Amino acid sequence: MIHKTTLIPFLLILLLGFTSSKPPFIETSQALADPKASDTSRPNVILIMADDLGWGDVGFHGHTYIKTPYLDQMVANGAKFNRFYAAGPVCSPTRGSVLTGRNHNRFGVRSANNGHLREQEITLAELFRSKGYDTAHFGKWHLGTLFEDFSGKGPKRKPEENFMTPSMAGFDYWFSTEFSIATYNPYIRDKQHAHSNYWLNEGDKRVLFVENGDPVDELKGCSSEMVMDKVLPFIETSVKKQNPFFTVVWFHAPHTPVIGHPKYMEELYSDRPDYEQHYFSVITALDAQVGRLREKLSDLGIADDTMICFTSDNGPEGNPDVRDRSRGSTAGLRGRKRSLYEGGIRVPSVIEWPNGITPGTVIETPAVTSDYFPTFSSLLSEKLPDRPIDGVNLLDILNGEKTERNRPIGFYFNPHKQRVLIDDRYKLVHNLGKNRPSSDNSELPSLEFELYDIIEDPYETNNIIAEYSEIAESMKTKLRDFVDSCENSFNRNDY
Repeated sequence: MIHKTTLIPFLLILLLGFTSSKPPFIETSQALADPKASDTSRPNVILIMADDLGWGDVGFHGHTYIKTPYLDQMVANGAKFNRFYAAGPVCSPTRGSVLTGRNHNRFGVRSANNGHLREQEITLAELFRSKGYDTAHFGKWHLGTLFEDFSGKGPKRKPEENFMTPSMAGFDYWFSTEFSIATYNPYIRDKQHAHSNYWLNEGDKRVLFVENGDPVDELKGCSSEMVMDKVLPFIETSVKKQNPFFTVVWFHAPHTPVIGHPKYMEELYSDRPDYEQHYFSVITALDAQVGRLREKLSDLGIADDTMICFTSDNGPEGNPDVRDRSRGSTAGLRGRKRSLYEGGIRVPSVIEWPNGITPGTVIETPAVTSDYFPTFSSLLSEKLPDRPIDGVNLLDILNGEKTERNRPIGFYFNPHKQRVLIDDRYKLVHNLGKNRPSSDNSELPSLEFELYDIIEDPYETNNIIAEYSEIAESMKTKLRDFVDSCENSFNRNDY
């Protein structure tokens, strides 16, 4: 739990009373602190995200084989969320929600490799930079093209129209890739390692790591280690300057191409089938880099005053019945990546902050990646932008003063015609069209409207919409309002 003495002192709380036509479950402002309040206890903030890591793919959720000792240590030393959601069932939408606190449709990203983070959006990097923080992005970007005249996805990606680099979103430094790359030896040019024909056929390095706009020469080994090799010097430099830092670390693992880490394949998983060795080892390799980060923070004497947030961008890729390297686990939750059932959006999440969170804290309240923005805005005593913000401030939930969210989470995945509303207990699922999303539970049909008690039925096996019609009707109204509000934002009416 967060101790009140560790938070930025609030000298004056202003309650902003106003009338808004926006849906009541969307925040547009909150209690503010005097901007002259002391900033001497500003924590460093590191946001870590895995790529396609399933709910069941970590040791602290009981995976039988995958070893994640450093993430497990974070859980023991911090707060674990048992109902944490990615704002979208694919990567780009969730990543934008982290930076803006808004549903992905609002800022023009319908799905992966679609649209870009609009320049009119206000990002966490811009917020932290305005408070004197050094800011940096490392790893997978996926919120726009990194070159105005090129995309590794080809001309259909419309690079000139969708040009948006981390520096354009408020990051002082960036070492990033436009999209996913192989988890080991990504600079090898063969079909197994290449995630773009521009690399396979032409050797165009712009599809791999780009550092502040310049393609990076060949690197060897683990992609997670390549990312951390850049993170640690950035942190060291900020510490030498005595500047706080905001760092986004978006690993590529365990997204395809899944190329196993030889060390962990041999030492930990040699008794498993080849396809499992590859998948399991890249997660352990990611975990090892988290351990390396935590050790560096300790060596620099800043671990206690650094907040590390870890999560995933969506549920696992692949079909668990097919023997390929996409071996992600939902731990029995229904659905996978691209689905708004729990397996597609419920993801592992932990926050470690020794100066602010009681070790071993467990949060049962639902939370979502959009909550980062309002939480850090509150921590920095900053007013929320005057536009719909879909996240909520989690500080009172982290410190135990609140146990309910009291405002639902909306999901709107247009390509697959899925819409969902989740409150503290119930989940309304709205599937449109003939091609409704499949689930891991093939015997369960996807109906147009479904209602689940997520506390009693996290696996979404018992549709209770007939018995709880009044709750369903109320949630339908809120869901319609949410979708209408998102469409209004998509049409650029927020700016």
